Amino acid sequence: MKALMKTTKVATPATVEKKWLVIDAEGLVVGRLASIVANILRGKHKPSFTPFIDCGDNVVIINAEKVRFTGRKLTQKVYYRHTGYAGGIKEARADKILEGRFPERVLEKAVERMIPRGPLGRQQMRNLRIFAGSEHPHAAQNPETLDVGSMNRKNKVGA
Repeated sequence: MKALMKTTKVATPATVEKKWLVIDAEGLVVGRLASIVANILRGKHKPSFTPFIDCGDNVVIINAEKVRFTGRKLTQKVYYRHTGYAGGIKEARADKILEGRFPERVLEKAVERMIPRGPLGRQQMRNLRIFAGSEHPHAAQNPETLDVGSMNRKNKVGA
């Protein structure tokens, strides 16, 4: 008589089923939203999670210009970048970026820094689409709506 064997199924790129999710970021806290989105992009919410396979879902975030910071981070948080030249470090505050030309970069950087670096992380980041306004061109994929604000009362500011 054979003993019962407990085996773990390893996901392969052919067996991964990807869904499309849309998240309305209006009034949501940046860090809390970014951690939820990073887990979805990696696929850690699925029972078939495999750390070396891209098994996460596609995420569309709308209203990225209306995200919120808690405390005094809006005026005190500083983003640094380097031009590539000697002494070429530049800084920008979070409020200036949100008021600027590309306000979705605040959320993009927050998610990007929660994804592992390397080829797999870059592949998972390609499944993230962020739009500053309320319109997005991915309606043909029939994305499901994910209400992050109702998951935890701390996810939403001013509610």
